[in-house]
Amino acid sequence: MATHTAPSMCRNCLAYCPILVTVEDGRAIKVTGDPEAPAFDGYTCPKGRALPAQHNDPQRLLQCLKRGDGDAFDVVDSAAAMDQVAATVRRILAAHGPRSIAMYSGTGPVSHPAGAPIARAFFRAIQSRMTFSAASIDKPAEYTSVAMHGNWHAGLQTFETSDTWMIVGANPVIAKSNGAPLNNPGVRLKQATERGMKMIVIDPRRTETAKRAHVHLQPRPGQDPVLLAGIIHILIDEGLYDAGFVRANAEGFEALKASVAGCTPAFVAQRADVPQDRLLEAARTFGRGRRGGVVCSTGPSFSTHSNLSYYLALCLNTLCGRWAREGEPAPFPNVLLPAFTPRAQPYAPYPVASDRPMRVHGLMENASGVPTAALADEILLDGEGQVKVLFCLGGNPVLSWPDQAKTEAALRKLELLVVFDYKMTATAQFAHYVIPPPLSLEVPGTSQKVESLKYSGVSRGYAIPWAQYTPAVVPVPPGSDLIDDGAFIFGLAQRMGLQLDWVNARGQGPNTEGPARTMPLDMSRTPDNDELIALACTDSRIALEEVKAHPHGHVYDIDVRVQPREPGHTAMLQLGNPMMMDELAALQADGAEPAADPALPFQLVCRRANNTMNSVGQTLPALGGGKVHAPACMHSRDLAALGLKDGDLVTVRSRCGHMLARIEADDNLRQGVVSVVHGFGAPISIGTADPERSLGSVTRLLDMDERDPISGIPRMSAVPVSVQAAAHAA
Repeated sequence: MATHTAPSMCRNCLAYCPILVTVEDGRAIKVTGDPEAPAFDGYTCPKGRALPAQHNDPQRLLQCLKRGDGDAFDVVDSAAAMDQVAATVRRILAAHGPRSIAMYSGTGPVSHPAGAPIARAFFRAIQSRMTFSAASIDKPAEYTSVAMHGNWHAGLQTFETSDTWMIVGANPVIAKSNGAPLNNPGVRLKQATERGMKMIVIDPRRTETAKRAHVHLQPRPGQDPVLLAGIIHILIDEGLYDAGFVRANAEGFEALKASVAGCTPAFVAQRADVPQDRLLEAARTFGRGRRGGVVCSTGPSFSTHSNLSYYLALCLNTLCGRWAREGEPAPFPNVLLPAFTPRAQPYAPYPVASDRPMRVHGLMENASGVPTAALADEILLDGEGQVKVLFCLGGNPVLSWPDQAKTEAALRKLELLVVFDYKMTATAQFAHYVIPPPLSLEVPGTSQKVESLKYSGVSRGYAIPWAQYTPAVVPVPPGSDLIDDGAFIFGLAQRMGLQLDWVNARGQGPNTEGPARTMPLDMSRTPDNDELIALACTDSRIALEEVKAHPHGHVYDIDVRVQPREPGHTAMLQLGNPMMMDELAALQADGAEPAADPALPFQLVCRRANNTMNSVGQTLPALGGGKVHAPACMHSRDLAALGLKDGDLVTVRSRCGHMLARIEADDNLRQGVVSVVHGFGAPISIGTADPERSLGSVTRLLDMDERDPISGIPRMSAVPVSVQAAAHAA
């Protein structure tokens, strides 16, 4: 029996932790953190350690499938599947035009980052802009807020050099990729507080991160923008802001000051239901600090007024001058991205929406992309421009888009649905073709995708010059017919006579570090993953071959300093965006007591779990501990008042739908809150042999009637609900 250990990296989430994989006779049997990998301290989470279970899962698909009669599927050769899909796409494209062909990219490309650029190249070649992604339904305000506020060329001050830090609706100890350094965030938070950092956490739950906070504000769900406006009010009122930085780099200060004038400590304390003294302590702690930053995540993103929350967080960073200054080390030094010169100067705001409208809900393509929340309606609405073909790359719309019943109806109406996934997911059950790719340990990869996170948020990615390359460490299973998303779509392009171009973009919107580099692909043969990795790393600061020479990864000796403002640079950050100031005024007009529906007395909020990544990992016994559902968590006093106990089956009902769930006590929640992990459940119209798998499906509680006017993201957290024992529910 041949056994060896190989260094690699976990690609379940965007931490990309270095790992050691024990391989026995070509099969991964164990994963641990890599103690030889600098900067990660040998860390990996339960999801990473479960990679062998994922790769060896008996339910894993090893052959391509084609829908037969009814809900049955037949095995189809991957080459034949490409022939058939290409013929259908060619026919529909000719009859209905480019807008009839769409793509949805979920979080699967985290594990297979080379597939998405090939897919985008395919859509450029057929001249379709209908490329939807999780970005516009997860944290779209990351993009829209920057468009309205502008950005700082050199980036936010680093976590490692800060003495204050504010985290809004994030739990980096569990979620890894936002709010704190992702290289072992639990340890980094512990080190930061031990050196004296004062952390402020805003969250309705006393999360694993909040337990480390100097101040934890536990507000009513959905009150993040009012709370942030109140903190801004205190900073301005008490002079705890950097007036010199604001004068030199921002405009709109007087408009912001006037807009937050009504957000007094007393008003905000009552509106958000937080102690006034703790609110003042949070504001003064942040304002009196020398360095720090404010970051937001899915908590405020899923709630109403997400653009305003993210925008006000950016305003806080600007008011206190929390951007990297001249002479300081660059916060995100590129390694596998091209070298760049960071400058202590603003990027100007830019248009938040395009002139390319959707056919539904009055939405447009915007800074966060094409609005995914509109896609089901774009499929269901007959007429010119109707979406008839959908490629789903590593996503699970049935469990992630709002209004599960509508999503299922939309998927059934498609003339062609091609799902790329390694299991028969809730969405794959509606597909015409299911194409299984190799899994992460079976393909090479680099850490470049994590570096590129700097383009999608103010404090994401590696703040150290770290890079790693991994080859495939196990072969694909014998006798399998697995094919990468990118290779399959490249095969479609070959059959349709298309020329694809690889594009290395360097930035978001007009805020770029240089022009995109476009490279025509040789269409005579399918490039392998290593060739695509080499293309992605073209012009990297450190050569890919040098990175390959360090199989455990490496921290490079790169000293990139922030350069001074360019002479004649006139761009300014915007503190008083009219749309955002109007939205803040409307919130204040609602009064200090937010309206409540007595029939829906609780508020449902989202949470992250350490053993799942969205809808991945839910069916693995190694992770689930026997559970295949997401419990609805509530404070024990709320359970007692309802006459409920742990494990009881309940009906959680919103204005527009209901779900069944198992209840669980969690005294880290404030009373009046129900907390559920998104991404669980089963199809409504197909059902499941195991009824427990259908529990906790949050998308059944959501619809598009209450949505963001820019990105279209609906209210997916702070949702008013009722909770009743299922036996007594209507």
